[in-house]
Amino acid sequence: MSKVKYSKIKKSRRLQRVRRHLRIRNRISGTLERPRLVVHRSLKHTEGQLVDDVSGRTVVGLSTRTPELSGFEAEGAQPKVEAAFQAGKLLAERAREEGIEAVVFDRGGYKYHGRVKAFADGAREGGLRF
Repeated sequence: MSKVKYSKIKKSRRLQRVRRHLRIRNRISGTLERPRLVVHRSLKHTEGQLVDDVSGRTVVGLSTRTPELSGFEAEGAQPKVEAAFQAGKLLAERAREEGIEAVVFDRGGYKYHGRVKAFADGAREGGLRF
């Protein structure tokens, strides 16, 4: 019977991201006046939500799979990054309709580059303050 080392288990990429996200979540929290902007990135799509942690509810949320963005055609070499930028912009517009102007950014344990950065830049361009 072979032993599975604990160090091998804790070094999986998914578990490392979860641990990073938990470290981030210990420091930040969202309120109704300044909700937490959570970004989730899958292999194909990017998703964002504005979460009020005090009441435990999602105020606004959307993905690159929403009907408004389903017809989006990227013109550059990085279509997922451009779609994430447009999703961030649309999320900011919806948040401003709800009366939200400032948020706390939660990168979800992902590095702040690529699609995560594009989503944040789109939200900033849409009018949200971080």
